[in-house]
Amino acid sequence: MTGRGAEVTGRGAQVTRRDADVTDREADVTGREADVTGASRVIVIGVGNEFRTDDGAGPAVIARLAGRVPDSVELVTSDGEPARLVEAWTRASTAIVVDAVSSGPAPPGTLHRTVIVGPALPSAESGQVSSHGLGLGTATELARVLGRLPGMLIVHGVQAADLSQGVGLSAAVASVIDDLAAAVLADAIR
Repeated sequence: MTGRGAEVTGRGAQVTRRDADVTDREADVTGREADVTGASRVIVIGVGNEFRTDDGAGPAVIARLAGRVPDSVELVTSDGEPARLVEAWTRASTAIVVDAVSSGPAPPGTLHRTVIVGPALPSAESGQVSSHGLGLGTATELARVLGRLPGMLIVHGVQAADLSQGVGLSAAVASVIDDLAAAVLADAIR
């Protein structure tokens, strides 16, 4: 299939590609374009809800990266529902997940980065907790059972200060969002 940039929206996920020719690809059952050239696939998934203050950190990072990543990197926003995360990272050599987290006593705005390869991916009992009821641990356990884990999972989290209803990031999270986006970009283009 050949075309110019694509934006596919469906059931909580949005896939955005840079405006460039897409060749040697075919559509999979979700309507996304699947790379059939054998090249490594990198996907960055910004998890969150921009109407829950700091929970909007993941989508904010995706917005900052738009137009700054190579064509081989997909940018996706997701509500964090485990099945949608699994679908997004299926066939990815590297999946990078960006989310607001609640990880112990760390002060708001603290950046967390975890790299996990293969079977060592976290289970539902892992220590880092997403700001969503069912989080990354549930998604990775589901992916493990289905045989749909990415080759490598990199989790970038920012310690949330406020997850209440509202638009806009807290001062603590807003002050580090550019640093978070830079760290994610560095991993995406490795």
